[in-house]
Amino acid sequence: MSKKAKLLINNQEFDFPLVLGSENEISIDVKQLRSITGGVTTIDPGFKNTASCESKITYLDGEKGILRYRGYAIEDLANNASFLEVAYLLIYGNLPTEDQYKKFNDDIKSESIVDEDIKKILEAFPKSAHPMGILSSLTSALTAFNPTSNTIDYNRSKAELYETIVKVLGKIPVLIAWTIRKKNGLPLDYGDTSLGYVENILKMMFKKPNETYVQNPILVNALNKLLILHADHEQNCSTSTVRIVGSSHAGLFASISAGISALWGPLHGGANQAVLEMLESINDDGGDTNKYMQKAKDKEDPFRLMGFGHRVYKSFDPRAKIIKVATDEVLDDLGVVDPVLDIAKGLEKEALSDKYFVDRSLYPNVDFYSGIIYRAMGIPSDMFTVMFALGRLPGWIAQWREMRLRNEPIGRPRQVYTGENHRKYTPISNR
Repeated sequence: MSKKAKLLINNQEFDFPLVLGSENEISIDVKQLRSITGGVTTIDPGFKNTASCESKITYLDGEKGILRYRGYAIEDLANNASFLEVAYLLIYGNLPTEDQYKKFNDDIKSESIVDEDIKKILEAFPKSAHPMGILSSLTSALTAFNPTSNTIDYNRSKAELYETIVKVLGKIPVLIAWTIRKKNGLPLDYGDTSLGYVENILKMMFKKPNETYVQNPILVNALNKLLILHADHEQNCSTSTVRIVGSSHAGLFASISAGISALWGPLHGGANQAVLEMLESINDDGGDTNKYMQKAKDKEDPFRLMGFGHRVYKSFDPRAKIIKVATDEVLDDLGVVDPVLDIAKGLEKEALSDKYFVDRSLYPNVDFYSGIIYRAMGIPSDMFTVMFALGRLPGWIAQWREMRLRNEPIGRPRQVYTGENHRKYTPISNR
């Protein structure tokens, strides 16, 4: 294979080196494009064909339905590992030894106390505030309580970088639990450091005053899987946001706060909330799933079937295959009687057997199943994206850390200007 790509502009030929990824992906290195060609740039709206970085963290092949973290298949990790093991893997590159895991877990627990003034900020939010807006604000506020996190030279201080990472993993789950507790009218309690990471999150969210909280292993398993499946997904919108904000040398809390805001949108992390809102609207209209399947096929109908298909995966979403099993286990165990969940199961059954959807690979995706599980667990629909953010924390941390340790330059995309040419100013009296 040639090691160069040739570009012809106005009969002038320019050579650019090719970069070969570890999975044989080919990329054209255009870093020197403007300087070599006298100012020529590329235009790629949405950056669909642009690699913004080299990364060793996540490999995704949408055509073949492959997702790997640091070389490990997502199926292997979701079915065997704990979320905290996967977090360590994503951030540091290898699965932890027993001693590494214990230290990591203990250090996160030691950083799971949030300054009491954060409670005052949370209490000040109106009841109408969306939980994602609250979480983004509280995460940004953590910068004020950890002011050195924005000034540390992380290339020189691995200890301070590690301390910042365990603070993020220790404190943000508390903020998430407090957000759902405030919404449910429960006191803002801390967790139980004798529990595992996922078990503690469930207890922090749901334990009621004067009640003995009993762990449900099926819910623990389902949440563990969901968090792993959401932990990273290559250079998506929120991850790219974290990296580009961090490229200005903004601290980890500030960068993650920006990632949370990016995740909020219905085209990204808000998709699982959109799924439940769609199911509720179908239920309000009588619950006829066949009617809505026909509407989804009609190109003239504005109705959009949320939670089916994926803009990256051209076959079945590998994460959906895993979480479908956990969804069935949760619904069977809880025995939830809920017409909205019945509609979801009906849509799933029809889509998996309907030739129109099968031929177009419009299978239920991870957002579809995660929304079902969260509803069955009793999590309000506007908290679904917050749970997504909880899972994505390790990926954001890993991507931010990689970007900083590689000394990547500040992000500064170009544009193709299509506005007015030079115009002279006219005094207001003459206009």
